[in-house]
Amino acid sequence: MAHTDQIAMLEIFFTFLKLGLTSFGGPVAHLGFFRQEFVQKRQWLSDESYADLVALCQFLPGPASSQVGIALGYFRHGVWGALLAWAGFTLPSALVLILAALGIQHDSANIPDAVLLAVKAVALVVVAQALLAMAKTLCQDRPRRLIALAAALLAWWVPALLGQLLAMGLAGFLGYAVLKPSAHPITSTGLRVPSHRSGLIWLVSLGLLLAVLPAWAHWSGAFWLTEVNLFFRTGCLVFGGGHVVLPLLQTAVVSPGLVSNEVFLTGYGLAQAVPGPLFTFAAFLGASMNQFPSGWLGGLIGLVAIFAPSLFLVMGALPFWEALRRQLVCQTVLAGINAGVVGLLASVLLTQTQTALSSHWEMLPWLGLMALWLLKFKWPAWSGVLIAVVGGVLVAGASKVLT
Repeated sequence: MAHTDQIAMLEIFFTFLKLGLTSFGGPVAHLGFFRQEFVQKRQWLSDESYADLVALCQFLPGPASSQVGIALGYFRHGVWGALLAWAGFTLPSALVLILAALGIQHDSANIPDAVLLAVKAVALVVVAQALLAMAKTLCQDRPRRLIALAAALLAWWVPALLGQLLAMGLAGFLGYAVLKPSAHPITSTGLRVPSHRSGLIWLVSLGLLLAVLPAWAHWSGAFWLTEVNLFFRTGCLVFGGGHVVLPLLQTAVVSPGLVSNEVFLTGYGLAQAVPGPLFTFAAFLGASMNQFPSGWLGGLIGLVAIFAPSLFLVMGALPFWEALRRQLVCQTVLAGINAGVVGLLASVLLTQTQTALSSHWEMLPWLGLMALWLLKFKWPAWSGVLIAVVGGVLVAGASKVLT
């Protein structure tokens, strides 16, 4: 490898590592940081090309900000650049969450219940915050609100993954049937993209993995393959932003009893306190599994498996994006699916809140405090986690003194 290539690859990795260590605030904030770094400061691409890239990644399932980072790395240095960009942006938060999972596993008896309840309250309010923001942008009119409601009812009526898939299918059909395509003109992207042949190979490979992994995991009986299948499938199905990963991951790991609901909510709350993509929550869950592999190996398996579809989708979609985004059918179906994920998230939020309060009513004051802090005063989520941890420790200490 030429010396200049090595320098370029190191530049990609350390630039994205800096962003992975400092990018708080969720995907919208991440996209803003990316624009400052790569459009304004480094001038890797123009504002117009960056806007087109963001539009593509919002069109695809998966974590939009991570997909934008993967594409930026690809534009700079091919597939290796894409992988280095992903690693730099993702590993800081993933490593912190794996350490947190190991700490909870080994020292859960020493963590006060008040701390765990407070962190779970943060998780629920953060989901409510995301739900309100998504509803404002994705359900702006009555037809979209009705699509969201229909998806929520179907997901509640038919439990588990089947209900979620049916809800998304119904939302896409209703979008095609009742929504009108955008009237805004569509301009050429001007982005450098892989060849059509290369794009087809990426997409076909993704389809083969989706088809083969479930059967391979079932026939082999190897739990690591089951884990790969669960997270890989989730990474292929998430539309509408990082918080929509919550219902799919809950179905994947909580419903079969691989991770308890208490650990799940605690980890989701902690994921709000770290920079980088929310999808690194999969590393926490992989490390928390009650079957081998868990710990570091399980965390890395979950991390790679949930992000792998993003690489396949970005590399596969780039060559065809120009033609695809001009199709009116795609516009209306995607608009329906985006409205449907709002309903899906609402259904899961209500279920989670009901379950949490039915077993821990003492969480209610924490929910009220976090709602004021995050929804009313609009402080960032990581500050809510900090308050939850400190406040939980103080409440636990006061309880010991009083008893």
